[in-house]
Amino acid sequence: MEMWVFGYGSLLWKPGFDVAESVVGRLPGYARSFCMRSIHHRGTVDQPGLVLALDAVTGTACDGMALRVVPGQEEQTLEYLRERELISSAYVERNLDVQLTDGRVITALVYVIDADHDQYCGGLALEEQAQIIANAVGGMGPNTEYLFNTASHLTQIGLHDPALEWLHDRVKMLCA
Repeated sequence: MEMWVFGYGSLLWKPGFDVAESVVGRLPGYARSFCMRSIHHRGTVDQPGLVLALDAVTGTACDGMALRVVPGQEEQTLEYLRERELISSAYVERNLDVQLTDGRVITALVYVIDADHDQYCGGLALEEQAQIIANAVGGMGPNTEYLFNTASHLTQIGLHDPALEWLHDRVKMLCA
């Protein structure tokens, strides 16, 4: 059986596993936003950063990239992703249907936010998000790098995310 992973943030530019196929896809019922405080990768406990997560929002959809894992590497990929994505249990692992641009509907492994977790911070104003991202640094580097790489890769694959684009421009200004 094929294993697919849905990328909407750092998995777009740093999957960390071998990809056999990548196709733009849409995940209904979820919105991409900086709604998770990062206390490991892009911030610290004392100065949390922000990372993207998928928040369940009726009537929305998130456009991202469906990544098919190289056959035979499913088990090691799942182990890697769990170590990377479930570091603080703020994400929940789900298998959800994704509509690919080529017409296929696949089931993909998706990491969504647990809205009851302490790191959840949905609803922050964009300016507040920009201020946090401009100043946070964690074990994997500056929070700005995460934002800039994600925005760049969304543009490269032809996806438009107005909030992310606004944050990109505002954080660039703050860091100038």
